[in-house]
Amino acid sequence: MTPDEPVTGERILVVSPYPPRRDGIGAYAQQQVKRLRAAGHHVEVCSPAPSAAHHHLPLVGPKGAAALGRLAHGFDRMVIHFHPDVFYRNPATPGSRIAEGLALGAALRSGPKVEIRLHEIDHRWADPTDPSAAATRWMLRGADRITVHSREQRDHLVDGFKVPAGRVELTEHGADFVRRTSADRSSARASLGLPADDHVFLCIGFVQPHKGFDRAVRAFDGLGAHGARIDVVGSVRLDDPRTADHVEELRRLERTTDGFHLHLGFVSDEAFDRWIVAADTVVLPYRHIWSSSVAERAALYERPVIATHVGGLADQLEHMPGAVLVADNAGLARAMAAAAGQRGDGAGPPIVVADPWPVAGGVDRDRVQREVQARATTTRGGRTVVRAPSGGRRAVAAPSAPLRRLGPLTRPAAVSARPGVSAVKKLIRRVVAWEIDPLAEQLNRLQRATTEAVEAQTELIVDEAADDAAPPAQGGDEGPGAGS
Repeated sequence: MTPDEPVTGERILVVSPYPPRRDGIGAYAQQQVKRLRAAGHHVEVCSPAPSAAHHHLPLVGPKGAAALGRLAHGFDRMVIHFHPDVFYRNPATPGSRIAEGLALGAALRSGPKVEIRLHEIDHRWADPTDPSAAATRWMLRGADRITVHSREQRDHLVDGFKVPAGRVELTEHGADFVRRTSADRSSARASLGLPADDHVFLCIGFVQPHKGFDRAVRAFDGLGAHGARIDVVGSVRLDDPRTADHVEELRRLERTTDGFHLHLGFVSDEAFDRWIVAADTVVLPYRHIWSSSVAERAALYERPVIATHVGGLADQLEHMPGAVLVADNAGLARAMAAAAGQRGDGAGPPIVVADPWPVAGGVDRDRVQREVQARATTTRGGRTVVRAPSGGRRAVAAPSAPLRRLGPLTRPAAVSARPGVSAVKKLIRRVVAWEIDPLAEQLNRLQRATTEAVEAQTELIVDEAADDAAPPAQGGDEGPGAGS
């Protein structure tokens, strides 16, 4: 029997963000609620913000945990869709995590049976040197069952957080997912204004730095001239300087990358699926993530996926036909170039981990070192490629790489491990924000403008160098070797 099969028509409380709030976990929970109700259960929902849920409670902090414990008393079972932002102060301090972990652990033990559907938790919270680690472990052990989506997550809960192995279960990420559009590829493209014959790469979801959509765009660069395009679709979830800088970087890339189209804004569930149906390849270039609902929705419509090898994606994509895992930006570029001539019909080889380390037949230290340097250069902004006199290509260090390594200026977190100091820091931040924030934003704009200017100048120099390197024209301006 699976965790969601009926026993005797239980009264179940589901705790999660919930529609119409724009939240991926909320959409996931909504599908689970529908399936539980279809199985004969009485299901009510508690969300931390106004929504279509039956109950609304501010769940952050000890007071929120205590209120949840009181609400749960009238139910046979409670299913918590856990993300730290729902229950813990952000940014958290060791002191706040201790208070919140102890309070939530007490609430879990005070009522009905509890299942935690664990969507994300910081692995560093299991570090024995973290004073809050014991409270976090105690909180997690308060659940009767913890469900996760990958073997890696399960192992970390058992080994890192010391949760008894018998309480941690694997569940398919897409077990409750259903199709939300009946459109086929041609009608989906027509409704979205996409060309009928281009190879469409799609990155979709909340636009956040850790999603790495900029990585996919840079990997795509050059494919636009060969009948391909890449669309980034999604809304901005967080209003913070780092996300604003990320959005600005995507806008800059849209101006400079042939075939890249940015679509900022919320899309409905039906439109979300229609974008996936319209795509030939779904790209998940995440920098870090536990698991991906986008991958599951792509599987519903048999769309091949290219993803970075992070979190539990290897487990998740293991049985998806045509899925490819890549190790870095260079591998992402090669996988996208290889896919550009294929159709999104789900055909293809089984999962492949691209870019293995060059250690077959023994470790070649020099070769490994060259690989490390090459991948680091790619991550920092890559190299500028010029044409050599032989007709091949020659790579030179990108002058903008040092500027990119600086990153945006962000304010330090107003937190401290000392009691009372965090409150003082937050008060000081509010008092001086009107002076400091404009200066920080101006410095970030200056850094971006300088980077763009250097890159533009580099492109000009590269073109001139390539022209200078070309062999003399034979037989007039239109003869072999003319121009580039």
